[in-house]
Amino acid sequence: MNFTSEAKRELLSALPKTQEEREAAICALLLTSGTLHRDRFEFVSENERVAEYFVRLAEECFSVCPEVKKAALDPKQRKTRLTLACAGEEATRVLRAIGLAHGQCLPVRFAEDERTARAFLRGAFLGSGSCTLPREDAKTGYHLEFVFSDGHVAEEYCTLLLRFELLAKTVERGEKTVVYFKSGDALSDFFSVAGAEAALKTLGRVASQRAISNNENRISNCAAGNADRTAIANTRQVAAFLRLEERGVLAAVPEKLQEAAHARMRFPALSLGELAELLGVSKSCLNHRLRKLMELDTDTENGYD
Repeated sequence: MNFTSEAKRELLSALPKTQEEREAAICALLLTSGTLHRDRFEFVSENERVAEYFVRLAEECFSVCPEVKKAALDPKQRKTRLTLACAGEEATRVLRAIGLAHGQCLPVRFAEDERTARAFLRGAFLGSGSCTLPREDAKTGYHLEFVFSDGHVAEEYCTLLLRFELLAKTVERGEKTVVYFKSGDALSDFFSVAGAEAALKTLGRVASQRAISNNENRISNCAAGNADRTAIANTRQVAAFLRLEERGVLAAVPEKLQEAAHARMRFPALSLGELAELLGVSKSCLNHRLRKLMELDTDTENGYD
């Protein structure tokens, strides 16, 4: 089960407590996955649990039982589109009660009260919300989105999110308007407002695993960078010592410096510590000798004795 399904299942586990919260949830479901007419509405979902949730809300709020129609989308994957329709006086009564009798808009009363605002946020996620989390085997990041058929309603939803200090962005996708977040913190804040504790725990685990993975990558990159720098330094030393040898300068330096130069030329891949251990001296001692030789190469090249 993916994260979206898990989060929706958690939010579906309990109906809103008050009549106002239930009406806010129905309103959100219709504005995200419904079609509205003057005396008719339909709610469409591919999630059977969400469809059952909508039916329960309609029955408990208004004693209305929507007509259920099923349409097979993909027999191989057993996907079914469920359409819940209500028409006539019952539909008109419901639409008037939830504030959608005159078209698509987010009723002000749902936005003004914190409890109904939260219920609306949860309903919107159940209706058209989807979420992806970072995965190790793919270049995916955090993404949470809600799809609206009406751009004005999408903007109103963004305003409602701001009530809880949730700053979302919008983008046009065909004839739809998508409201979205793209950061782990934003996802955590949303599910915290929605009251999805299990989803928050999952997000926390993903964030921790990602932090560990990022830290390991930084360490690996740092080690690789250090190795590259060491290889470059060793190559420069070998080149310098070969020049000293060709000019006859190396034969004239003290024996300990000659020993350090010949060891580096013979073992160019060894680190400073490994080469020092091979010669039986300290790293600082060997480093001092190699630096003296490099300075000697520079002086010789510049014409100094």
